Amino acid sequence: MENFFAGMFSPEWFAALSGILLMDLILSGDNAIMIALASKNLPEHHRGRVIVIGGVGAVLIRVGCTLFATGMLAVPYLTFIGGIALLFIAVHLLAEDKAEDGREKKPHAPTKFWAAVRTILIADFIMSLDNILSLAGIANTVPEGKWSLIICGLMISIPIVLFGAQLFLMIMLRVPVVIDIGAAVLGYTAAELMLGDQAMGIYLEPYALPIKVLFVLGVLVLGNYLQKRAKQRAAAEHAGTRQD
Repeated sequence: MENFFAGMFSPEWFAALSGILLMDLILSGDNAIMIALASKNLPEHHRGRVIVIGGVGAVLIRVGCTLFATGMLAVPYLTFIGGIALLFIAVHLLAEDKAEDGREKKPHAPTKFWAAVRTILIADFIMSLDNILSLAGIANTVPEGKWSLIICGLMISIPIVLFGAQLFLMIMLRVPVVIDIGAAVLGYTAAELMLGDQAMGIYLEPYALPIKVLFVLGVLVLGNYLQKRAKQRAAAEHAGTRQD
């Protein structure tokens, strides 16, 4: 434990901690948006549980990933594949069908609860790749106290993610257009992950702006199209049931 506490509270340590706090505020936002998107269609009494599980899960995943951060830097195609997966998740969350009258679908609530948890944990892992690499990079700027900085940074991110998810969820439920904005943010994050890949990033970087624009627009267009089609199918099934 002596090495853990070495260098704590030095000027360099506090300077690095300030950088980590700023990074947490910036990078934890997409996690919070994703958690809010995944929980918005759940029954109200499940939303808080999903947000807590998702927020704590995000931090625990970051702890695990941080232990292997150096090795992960050398893994080719890792963030490229993660970006593709996050792109699909963003489209799915935007396209997720809602009851036409705005009420929760209670018969499937348990299934939807665990599906939301699964989606959150998978997306948390994907989006944590750039977070933990940035965290480890800042921590390596101090001569001592690297692990105390990493642990403090991870602990700071817990309330940021939890509060942020609650805030975004509240806004999404009152201003539906924010749902599209949140999905667009996830599309942008997916592009950033792919552009930062060790193997593919060098080839994609010259087309960074078109890729980001394409991903954002692609998520919005495809997600809204799938949502509209699902609503039309549900309305047709409902009309057929009434006729029977």
